[in-house]
Amino acid sequence: MVPFPEAVRTWTAISLQTFGGPAGQIAVMQRTLVEEKRWIGPQRFLHALNYCMLLPGPEAQQLAVYTGWLLNGTRGGLVAGTLFVLPGVVALLALSVLYAAAGDTALVAGLFAGLAPAVLAVVVQAVVRVGRRALAHRALLALAVGAFTALAAFSAPFPLVVAVAALAGWALHRWAPHVLAAAGGRHGGVADGPAPVVPDDVLHTQKPSTARAVRILTIGLAAWALPVAAVALLTGAGSTLTQQGLFFSGTALVTFGGAYAVLAFVAQQAVERYHWLAPGEMVRGLALAETTPGPLIMVVQFVAFLGAYRDPGGLEPWVAAVLASLLTTWVTFVPCFLFIFLGAPYVERLRTNRSLSAALSGITAAVVGVIANLALYFALHTLFAGTTRWSAGPVHLELPVLASLRWTALVTAAAAAVMVFRLKWSVLRTLGACALIGLATLPLT
Repeated sequence: MVPFPEAVRTWTAISLQTFGGPAGQIAVMQRTLVEEKRWIGPQRFLHALNYCMLLPGPEAQQLAVYTGWLLNGTRGGLVAGTLFVLPGVVALLALSVLYAAAGDTALVAGLFAGLAPAVLAVVVQAVVRVGRRALAHRALLALAVGAFTALAAFSAPFPLVVAVAALAGWALHRWAPHVLAAAGGRHGGVADGPAPVVPDDVLHTQKPSTARAVRILTIGLAAWALPVAAVALLTGAGSTLTQQGLFFSGTALVTFGGAYAVLAFVAQQAVERYHWLAPGEMVRGLALAETTPGPLIMVVQFVAFLGAYRDPGGLEPWVAAVLASLLTTWVTFVPCFLFIFLGAPYVERLRTNRSLSAALSGITAAVVGVIANLALYFALHTLFAGTTRWSAGPVHLELPVLASLRWTALVTAAAAAVMVFRLKWSVLRTLGACALIGLATLPLT
């Protein structure tokens, strides 16, 4: 639909601007593809985004794959999706090496003393942003509160929360359609100008077929599974690399709502079950991911790097860490390409399906509660040095030890909140300022 070399240059430019989480990444694509280049119509762009939000995985990267496919077919989707994550992969790998090599030095300790409280403010901002868009009715607010309570108080499985939310969205569409109607109409068009290359009302030329679906499924599943199988054969079924390949392959199937929504689950498993890293290090990993371009789910690369570096098995620690980092990145993002290439031709013909939109609304509402639960998790492990568990029947709560309050972290988090909410600073600028605060207050911590 557009010259392929020009598309490659455009996706390269987009990939270097994708800071600030999915909202910022989607905004960059909206401005470049819809408003400036006029390659895709606004409603077509929104429909693609709605489908990507229904899928597990980072919606912004999947949106890049989808729009790349619309513009240049399969090769366009491959290039768009790969370029979208490549700068972040390289940058986060370099930062992981730096952290593993110098994580105990005063300089690194000072930086993270400022970055971790700043991340807390950024996550709270994500709750507010998604909530404003998703919770246009009290019933949707109740869904968000229910999701938060299920995770924070009852330790409900994350996939179950997502499934119930989708079912609730469908039920609202069936028996209370006015609830979802209140959430609509929040997306405007673009200014008058030349018609987009991919208009809103024209179907994609590639029709869905069983033969095509089987071919894509076969190639995609093989590409996804073979590296994990090779690692299991070479390092053993119980090695850290094999565990990570299997765990993050499974995580890729339940990461609904983007990185913020699933990080509480990843943190719990990586810290408490596998012991790949400490609770505070999960916050540090997210801080690193926030400072690099690309999806925030790239924090799993940091998790895998540290886990394999500290338990390399029979491999040299640095070799094991790099292999784990790349393997985790592979199993996290290959499913994104598979979901888009497999489902996009069908979704193109479901643009008016209201049941699909209703399920999306339910999931999006629940995601607000899920992100709020992540904010609570980060607050406990950032602002307090110790926590304790309290249980009563099915209720299980993690409570802070009040005497262990970190005053410098509290002050830094408050400063970050002012920067984000009052001064409207970007994520990168806020993190930079808080890193300097961390260095300045290091003697006090």
